[in-house]
Amino acid sequence: MSRITPFASPLLLGFDAMEKTLERISKASDGYPPYNIERIAAAHDAPERLRITLAVAGFSEEELDVSTEENQLLIRGRQIDQGERDYLYRGIAARQFQRTFVLADGMQVLGASLKNGLLSVDLIRPEPARMVKKINISVSQ
Repeated sequence: MSRITPFASPLLLGFDAMEKTLERISKASDGYPPYNIERIAAAHDAPERLRITLAVAGFSEEELDVSTEENQLLIRGRQIDQGERDYLYRGIAARQFQRTFVLADGMQVLGASLKNGLLSVDLIRPEPARMVKKINISVSQ
């Protein structure tokens, strides 16, 4: 039985990558670590920004990795177990995570900062240049 996708229309050419992206997003359902996404208004000569903030309490800067790969923002955390400790109760697990955000074309990561257990990643989307391209029509006889 074949599966019909929303992008199977002959009018939607070249959208197969978007379909794969949507499938990848639907599979990423782990809720750890929790995060916020906020819009930061444009100020003076700085463009509007997006800020992704993840709650990463217990992680140090060395245990976090923020990178971009193709059109994805990857945020990974891996806590290093600090040797032998004699826990009477351990309710805080040393847990690793990977959180992926799919970025639209043109999105750029400005930087990341860690403060009070919150990792903030700032993104911008520069205004694309408006381009009009004239296509010549060749006449054959």
